[in-house]
This record gives sequence, structure tokens and C-alpha cells, in this order.
Amino acid sequence: MAKDLLLEIGLEEVPARFVRGAMNQLKDKMVKWLADSRISHGEVVAYATPRRLALLIRDVAEKQSDMNEEAKGPSRKIAQDEQGNWSKAALGFARSQGVEPDQLYFQELAGVEYVYASKSSIGVETAGVLPEGLPSLITSMSFPKNMRWGAHELRFVRPIRWLVAMFGAEVIPFEITGVATGNVSRGHRFLGGEAVIEEAGQYAEKLREQQIIVDVSEREKLIVAQIEGLASDKGWEIAIKEDLLEEVLFLVEIPNVLFGTFDPAFLHIPQEVLITSMREHQRYFPVFNKEGQLLPNFVTVRNGDRRSIELVAKGNEKVLRARLSDAKFFYEEDHKLEIAQALAKLENIVYHEELGTVADKVRRIRATADLLSGKLHADSQTASDVSRAADICKFDLVTQMVYEFPELQGIMGEDYATKLGERESVAKAINEHYQPRFAGDRAPSSITGAIVSLADKIDTIVGCFSIGIIPTGSQDPYALRRQAAGIVQIILTHGLKLKLSELYEAALSVHEARGLKRGSADIRKDLSDFFALRIKNVLSEHGVRYDVVDAVMATGLDDLGLTIERATVIQSLAAGEERSEFKLTVEAFNRVCNLASKATVFEVSAALFAESAETDLFSKWTEQHEGFEAAVKEGNIALAVQLLSSLKPSIDAYFDKVMVMSPDEAVKNNRLATLAAIARDVSSIADFSKLVW
Repeated sequence: MAKDLLLEIGLEEVPARFVRGAMNQLKDKMVKWLADSRISHGEVVAYATPRRLALLIRDVAEKQSDMNEEAKGPSRKIAQDEQGNWSKAALGFARSQGVEPDQLYFQELAGVEYVYASKSSIGVETAGVLPEGLPSLITSMSFPKNMRWGAHELRFVRPIRWLVAMFGAEVIPFEITGVATGNVSRGHRFLGGEAVIEEAGQYAEKLREQQIIVDVSEREKLIVAQIEGLASDKGWEIAIKEDLLEEVLFLVEIPNVLFGTFDPAFLHIPQEVLITSMREHQRYFPVFNKEGQLLPNFVTVRNGDRRSIELVAKGNEKVLRARLSDAKFFYEEDHKLEIAQALAKLENIVYHEELGTVADKVRRIRATADLLSGKLHADSQTASDVSRAADICKFDLVTQMVYEFPELQGIMGEDYATKLGERESVAKAINEHYQPRFAGDRAPSSITGAIVSLADKIDTIVGCFSIGIIPTGSQDPYALRRQAAGIVQIILTHGLKLKLSELYEAALSVHEARGLKRGSADIRKDLSDFFALRIKNVLSEHGVRYDVVDAVMATGLDDLGLTIERATVIQSLAAGEERSEFKLTVEAFNRVCNLASKATVFEVSAALFAESAETDLFSKWTEQHEGFEAAVKEGNIALAVQLLSSLKPSIDAYFDKVMVMSPDEAVKNNRLATLAAIARDVSSIADFSKLVW
């Protein structure tokens, strides 16, 4: 007969950002341990609150399943010497399987004899396995940050205060850091008491009686429903930001939504400041009207019932008033600062000990941005705006508001620059040059912001690469991968006619002026390899097949827009209705390219043509070549491939009637030169040999 298994780890309050990961880790470990222990079971339900991690496993078998399995070892040739004695390999195999050497035997597999060991084990009672397995499972958990307490050696996310472990109605006896298991959990710190659990399956309901909702999804639905209900009643729009909802979810054990107000006079402060102060510092949800304007209200979630809810709201209002008063003071003080004064202060802020101050970085951004404006043929007004925006793009870093709220960098710069009389396009670019700030964020909307953003990001990457800071594995302390992904996104979003090599050269030329620690050739290669991975990710995100990605990237990726277009066209042809016909065309291309690789002469002489098929192929290629080049230049890859594909009948006829490797050296070289001319066009689109059919 199966029973339910319950495990609860009672803790001091765990930081909200760690709870979900810990809950999932505990579940994964339990599922693996049960499988390894040969204990069958039903549904595994994970629960979590700020003070507990818990699992309820339904229908756990009362006994391990019996085991009878056969393990294959080394071949007879390796397992025994010429005298028939067991080798070290065979003895090691026997030890690893827990059997004596005389229990080993041979069986033939695919004509070769191998040594085997047969292992059998009678399953024991589950209740006898749990007391040893569960504590090991708990102590093996890992967390982003750990702590120790008392004289205990165990490192855990927070001190363990109680343990509940039950198999059906029986307590599973074990102890961790002096805390023994039992069947008594703890309810809400203020609203509940002890929860005596008589049977494992009663866990969630027994905790509910003590004002704890242990089901994470149930708590989330309650919070969202209460917020949406309040918004409907008041005619508000309440922005439920996912990361804030996630944090609040693991700050409360029984949620109740409440709202409060603040002085409308604070609304003259930029909306982003108020929202950041409410979200980041107070964990409040901001409130908007139907037009998207911020209202002098906030919504928060109480960890408790609705008793004295108005008093709780007043307390939150008082705390928020102090926060917003600080923000108001910082904002007003910042208005006394001139841009020139702020820029002078950047001279004293170290950006990196080997790359100078923030002021040095700003000068590099300006120089790089000016070069990019020229590469992109920006008009005079845009070029002027780019220069000014680059000059002052970091000035708000020394403001009190950004010091208090670092996430507002750029946002405050735009606001202050506007109030100090800068052009709208310049002020906007100060904000936009940080975009995209994170995965999924939008690229700068203006060309001015886009150019300054490119200059800032490529300066960071080239600067780090120049002093040997290159991301490896999961290590990327300067977020260079995010910067590179941002560059790719900006170029594609604006359709900029800017090659990656031109971007590298612009930044490298600026950094060379200060002197490079590494050779520029090495830096260029590292940059190319680094961006190749980012572009590969972009192509994968576009749904491009891995073989198409390989085929396209093999022929270069300097022109991002063209690379995406080449991949899109080839993917369509390789997976579309004309797939079979395209496969035959690709086979013809590959045959041309394979032979063309042997070419040593690349000038074609019509006087050496001996067959009409030679004349026909070269004439057909000559007729379409100019149109092909024009199509590639315009980015019309579909037309370019269509023109190339039109050569297939002539290519087929050529190989049917012409012996390329003629004994006449001049004729052979001329024929290879013809194929090389076609192969150059084919290879400018993709390495079609990498396609998998």
C-alpha cells in the first residue's frame, strides 16, 4: 500500500530571490533520489514561503523495487591474460559492481566476448531508507549565498529552525544541526500557532488553518486577483511587473492587497523616479490612469489579514513620504549642477585602472561616434547632435539622483539636459545610448541615440579585449556579451549599412592612440570570434536551422543585414515546397566548388574553349553575373540565388560533355578558371556543402 511522503524545512526568512530556485532544487533532488533508490511514487508537489521549503510526494511505495541487472565490462582480451588470470581492469570492474571476481562471466556480443557481472538486490522497506537518505538530500543543497550558525559546520541559505518529515502518519526520525524531525510545523508568525500534522497528505490544509498558504501558484493567483479587483473598483491601471510580483510572492505567507496615497505635489518629479522609488525600495506597485499617467497612489501586499488594514496603509504612506521627500531633495539639488561642472567631476571617477577615468571613456566615445557618423554618412545636424550627445552622455553619473538610484542613469540625464536647454535629440540620445539595457529591451529609436550607443558599447568591448578581459564560460563580469548583443540588435533594427569590421576599426583606432597592451591583429580575431557567437544566437532565434547557420556563417558575417537575409532565403528554399529541386541545384553548386578549389589560374580565355558546353556555361554566367552582383549589393538575396540557380542546366550539361581535368594543362586550367568564377559567386552566398538533407 502506498503512502504520502512529506518533507518540510523550516527556516529563518530566506531572501525572496533565492526561494523559487531553492524550492525547485529540492524537488529535483528528491525526484532523483527516489529514482536512484528504486522507490516508485506519484505526483511530487513543491511548496515554499519565506520561512519554509516543502515537498509532498503522493503514493510513495512502501518498499523499494527488487533489482536484477546485468553490467557489461571489458572484453575477454582485456579482462584476462594469456594464463586466464583476471587483469586489473577486470578486478576493478568487479569491485565497481560489488561482486567477487569468481562471479564474473563471459557473454558474446557482436562477435566479441565481454565480461559481465549480474547484480541482484531485494528491495527493503522505504521507511528504513528514508532516515538516511533525506538528511543527505537536504545537506547537499547549494545556494547563491550560504551562512553558518552556532557551532555547526553546515552551510545553508538560512538557519534551520524546525523539520517535518513524515511517511504517512509516521515521523521519519533524523536530526540536522541539532534540530530533530517531528510532525509539528509553524504557522504565521503573528496570526497562527503550531500546526500538528497527523498525516502527510494534510500538510497544506493544516498550514492554511494557521494562516499560511504554502502553494506558490495559489498565492500568486490571490495577489493578482486582488490587484486586478482593486484596479477594476477604482478605475485604475496597476502595472504588475513580473520581477516585482515574483519578489512580493516570496515575501508573504498569506497575502492581502492594500492601497495608499501620497502628496500629488511629488508628481512634478519625473515619473520614472517615483516609480523606481516605489518599486525598488518599497516593493510597491505604481498606479496609473487610463491614459498612462502616474497617479498619487500605490498598491502593496501585506503579509497578514485585513484587520487594521487602514492603519497599515497609513504606516506605508508615512514611509513612502520620507522616500519621496529624499528623491525630491536630490532632484532639486541636481538642478543646481551645470553640465560643465558634472563633466569635470568625471575626471576623478576611475572607469578602469588600465582604461582611465570615466572622462577618458567619454572622450573615446566621442571620437568613435564621430568616426561612425562619417561611416554612416550622417547629415551635418545629426553628426553635430551625435558629437554633443557623446560629449555629455555620462554627465548624470555624478548627480545625487543617479547616485541614489543607479538604474535611472540616462533617464535623469535626458531630463536634466532638456531643462538645461540641450536639443531634444541630444537629450533623448543621452537616455537611449544605454539601450538595449537588457535582453528583450528595445534598441534606441533615434539614429543619434543609436550611433552613440554603438560607440559606447564597442568602446567597452574593445577596451576590455585590449587588456585581456575576454568572457570565458559563464564568466562575464563586464557584461560584454550583452553589449555585443545590443550592437547586433541596433544595427539590425536600424538597417545600418555598417560592417562589423568598420565598427572594430573605429574603436581600435581610438584605443591605439592610448597604446594597446595586446596586438591589434589578435584583438581583431578575438572580436570576430566573439561576435560570431552572438550572430549565431540571433540566427537561431530567427528559427534558422543549424546547418543553414553553418553554411551562411562559413562565407562571412561582416554585413549583418546581408547575413540574416542570406540565411532567411536559404532556409526558405531548403525547407520549402521546391526543396527537392533546390537540393539538385545545391549538388551542382557543390560539384562546381569542389573542382574550383583546384584552380591555380583565374583568368578565362574563350580561345581555349573546345566544347560548345564550355562556351554556353561561360556565356550564361557572363550574362547573369552583373545582375547577380547588383542583387547582392542591394541585399536582394532571393534574386541573387535565382540568377545563380538559372545556371544549373548549363552546369549539368558542362559536366556531362566536358572532361575538366584535361591532359592539356592549358585547357585544364582554363576550365578550372571557369568553374572558379562561378564558385566565387556561389561562395558569396553560402558554403552549400554544409547543408544537411
